[in-house]
Amino acid sequence: MDYSMGRRHLFIMDCLVLIMVALNIIEAATAATTFEVGGSLGWTVPPNTSYYATWASSKTFAVGDTLEFKWNSTHNVLEVMTKAEYDGCTKTNGPIWETSPVVTTVTAGTRYFICSIGSHCASGQKLAVTSVASANAPPTPPGSSASSFPTASVVLPAILATMAISLIFVI
Repeated sequence: MDYSMGRRHLFIMDCLVLIMVALNIIEAATAATTFEVGGSLGWTVPPNTSYYATWASSKTFAVGDTLEFKWNSTHNVLEVMTKAEYDGCTKTNGPIWETSPVVTTVTAGTRYFICSIGSHCASGQKLAVTSVASANAPPTPPGSSASSFPTASVVLPAILATMAISLIFVI
């Protein structure tokens, strides 16, 4: 009888460990990334007009990621709606944030941000962000509409069902 109780206890502990591992894997697979715009420079008039384009080109932005605009002096963040407004530094009536930090979520497509203070935008203080499908999702192969990585809604119930069936046989 002690042997049976010990086996059950060991099995339950193994199940708990498997659940924790599964949850950590699922969390890592679905975690969003926070990007501090401009890196260590932050959101300011850059040293050259291509600074933010170069910074963004080294990143992969996914739907659900966040952009954090931080600045110390007189700046703002104006979201413009079109590439023409972005290219021309057109100060439109789009959403504007004037207090640092500004945190916004990456959505599907391309979003355009400029600083509307003086000639800051013309001096390069502007950012275009184009997103990929979703946070940490592998690229979808041509001709395929779904990712091959199972989602949390599939993996977790499968793990729990397997452990429940195993528990029946142990008891």
